[in-house]
Amino acid sequence: MAAIGGSPKCPVCKDRVYFAEEVKASGRSYHKKCFRCSDCKKSLDSVTFAEHGDKIYCKNCHAKHFGTGGYGYGIGAGVLQTDHGGPSATSQSSLAAKSNRTASAQSAQSAVASRFGNQPKCPRCSKTVYHAEKVAAVGKDWHRSCFTCKLCNKTLEVGKLSDREGEIYCKGCYGKNFGPKGVGFGVGAGVLQT
Repeated sequence: MAAIGGSPKCPVCKDRVYFAEEVKASGRSYHKKCFRCSDCKKSLDSVTFAEHGDKIYCKNCHAKHFGTGGYGYGIGAGVLQTDHGGPSATSQSSLAAKSNRTASAQSAQSAVASRFGNQPKCPRCSKTVYHAEKVAAVGKDWHRSCFTCKLCNKTLEVGKLSDREGEIYCKGCYGKNFGPKGVGFGVGAGVLQT
């Protein structure tokens, strides 16, 4: 809060904040050195901070202390927080809760397996094709690295290829090997095949 004729006070250290060292967040003025997470002391900015009461936190610490808990509410990939009970951990209610968590985890794993287990297979290498590496052509999904001519290994473009019996070829190799034969049917000008 700004004093009459003075600069505002930092809510962390209670000293005056001058313009050159000021960071504003949620209508308050902080020193740059004071604008840190109350828990892990990481420097913050206007995007990475969260407020709870009179304290400021990074998003991770705020989620850890005040966020929703339980299965599926971790901070990163693969995080599962469980409570560590004391002497009462072997009670009936604790065992029932543990069995419910196990059942939830197993159903979540089967849901993930069913979602990712049905991915298309690349016709060239027979491995799973994920969305980030997918090239769709001739009604199939290919890896980018497998999307090459069967004969010369040239990388292909979606509109500039030919297919035959499930394989893809560049226009040149397709014309040489499967195109019409005889006088006047060559690859390029002046080519004569007999």
